[in-house]
Amino acid sequence: MRILASLLPLLLSAISHTASTNAREGTTARTPISFELHTEYTPRLEDGDVRELSEVAFEISTGSSQRPSSTVILLQATPTTVHRPRNAAAFQHTRVRSLRFQESEPVEWEEVQVLAPDVEDKHTLSQLARMTGNAYALPGRPNWYDIDPAWNTSFPFGWEDKADGFRGHVFLSPDNATVVLSIKGTTLQGPSSKKDKFNDNLLFSCCCARVDITWIFHQVCDCYAKHWRCDNTCLTDALVQDSLFYNIGVGLVNNLTALYPNADIWLVGHSLGGSLASLLGATFGLPAVAFEAPGERLAAQRLHLPFPPPTENSTSPSPPAYGRAPVTHVYHNADPIPQGVCTGAGSPCAQAGYALETRCHLGRSIVYDTVGKLGWRVDIRKHVIKEVITHVIEAEPEGGWDDDKEVPVAKVEEECLDCFKWEFGEFKDRDGDDD
Repeated sequence: MRILASLLPLLLSAISHTASTNAREGTTARTPISFELHTEYTPRLEDGDVRELSEVAFEISTGSSQRPSSTVILLQATPTTVHRPRNAAAFQHTRVRSLRFQESEPVEWEEVQVLAPDVEDKHTLSQLARMTGNAYALPGRPNWYDIDPAWNTSFPFGWEDKADGFRGHVFLSPDNATVVLSIKGTTLQGPSSKKDKFNDNLLFSCCCARVDITWIFHQVCDCYAKHWRCDNTCLTDALVQDSLFYNIGVGLVNNLTALYPNADIWLVGHSLGGSLASLLGATFGLPAVAFEAPGERLAAQRLHLPFPPPTENSTSPSPPAYGRAPVTHVYHNADPIPQGVCTGAGSPCAQAGYALETRCHLGRSIVYDTVGKLGWRVDIRKHVIKEVITHVIEAEPEGGWDDDKEVPVAKVEEECLDCFKWEFGEFKDRDGDDD
């Protein structure tokens, strides 16, 4: 994949950009970034068949005909302290040493003040979700979500080889001070669908996508050891493959941080792309926002990602290690995938060949109660990004979502357990023919 080559042709549009800092009483200070609005894009939702998980067409109108030319859109950011490995190469050395040889080595962390997306702001979440949807498409296509004009400067990565699955876009603010890496999720039909499914089943299943005897030919590795046991050494070998998207993402983020050493880099993604954004955010200490993503906490453990220590001299109790990752998950409770309930022989996920069994997430989670507030039923069709954007994030339910708030409060998912019926260890008698 020629990812580095994709990062070179950078052209910036001349759009005014101003930034200032203000504070709300009793809350963290916000930094509103204002952009002049040139064009307005309205989603057309009556489209029929949607092959990509994010496809939607737009009606386009000139902003000046609808509003004064001085109209601005505010994207909110907030000063945030993150823990970041002092040396990214040393971090990977420590991780791989633990992964391959079960040998521990300390990681040097540093506290860094960054501008992170304000996940309490409705418009900011909507913009990040639209950037996430654009990871599935190229500019000018019917399913391209056009966002606030200043962010329309972007360049694609991973699109050179049609078989490559790790792809998306990098969005730049006009002054290059903020970079948003948007990572594509699973494509159900298309040239990348095979690699997408491989990564889904390897990262989010309990044991190599082993569900029952009928899944012998669907497994992504041979680690099943009979009687609901799974061999850890075998899983380790599977997770060091070059075809694992996480490894490709590490190289891409290294390239971005080298190109923009002084920029705030945000990671976003939908579904599989959201989990990858989260894992990479935890790796590099970068703010990440994941939409409708499967639980990736177990994948982080299997990848042997070190987590930062508790904050010293903190007046409030420090969250558990997995809760300290700079990650915000955004999903609603009518989507079975982030809840890990699209399972069982009769589920649409299993029938399509996906074993998405995990449900525990890193960082904090914003969960919209679409079942209670909107009367939705749990349905895999509610997983698509256009549903999340137009009918969840941008919706205005009576009474708000959570105590009259436009965005529910982000919380750490505590007391969450994945794969409770499985036993993991070192087993020599692996044989996939006996349950």
